Amino acid sequence: MVELICCGAINWDINLFVERLPRAGEEVRVRVIERVSGGTAANVSVAAARILGPGRVAFIGALGGDEIGARQLRILEAEGVDHSGVLIVEGVESGQAYITIDERGENEIHTYFGANLKLTPERLEDPQRRRLIEEARVAVVMDPPLETAERLAEMSKEAEATVIWDPGVYVERGLEALMDVMEHVDYFVLNRVEFETLLGTSDPGEVAGRVAELRDGLKAIIKMGSEGAALCSGEGVIHMPAVPLERLGLRVVNTVGCGDAFLGAFAASLVEGLGEEEALRRGCAAGAYKATRRETRGSPRRGELLELLERWRTLGGQPSRSQEA
Repeated sequence: MVELICCGAINWDINLFVERLPRAGEEVRVRVIERVSGGTAANVSVAAARILGPGRVAFIGALGGDEIGARQLRILEAEGVDHSGVLIVEGVESGQAYITIDERGENEIHTYFGANLKLTPERLEDPQRRRLIEEARVAVVMDPPLETAERLAEMSKEAEATVIWDPGVYVERGLEALMDVMEHVDYFVLNRVEFETLLGTSDPGEVAGRVAELRDGLKAIIKMGSEGAALCSGEGVIHMPAVPLERLGLRVVNTVGCGDAFLGAFAASLVEGLGEEEALRRGCAAGAYKATRRETRGSPRRGELLELLERWRTLGGQPSRSQEA
């Protein structure tokens, strides 16, 4: 039985590895080119399935009726992700992303959403998608069209699921445009730059105060990259430090997909009944593990995650807490 659903983008990633990112108008040499499956929501579903195991995670999204779409379905199946909720749209290209990555793991991403934009609210009512929504205990809503995100969050709350929302590119529309979705959300997730854009601050204490004003019970998660992550609410802030990779003899190779690995592990932890602090810890560990891998979907499998967690615990890294916001 499916316990976790992930909805949003699935893309075919063309990764271009370069020495450094180009300046405007500059040409740089591509050292390595890789073509792999990606897309934020699809990445999250795979990251969660690698921890929870086959058949417990489903992906809801849209693909074109092309070779990329067929290949994506085969990959999801091989990862143990239920893809019965994927809408196939004939005559439209599947989503694609062109990603440039430098030697430090920094990146630029250019995305063609294609079929991703065809998942309308009405298509969530189709029997194969409604069944998945009603079964799930946790729903991760990423970046489907905004009206689709609102309907999915509403349906998931009606089914008494925990709803996690990372709106991604829709942050640029402003806070007022996001509030209808926010009414049905338990955890609102963004990185620091996105919180700056949306709220004018990424300071965890200030974010905690702002989300407490928006709605009772709403919690925000700030993805802070090399500084870990923070869970912010009216009860205060839990800051989980980043895994000290260098002290463990590891190095950053590619940061693309780290946030997706984080979110997949966080959501999987909630499915398993773990508390927020441990879910945050496992999310940070999964994101750090991904950073050491070149592939976009370099998230850890369950044994790899537990091994890294154990190594991290021996270094004594502990979360910090602030007082009530």
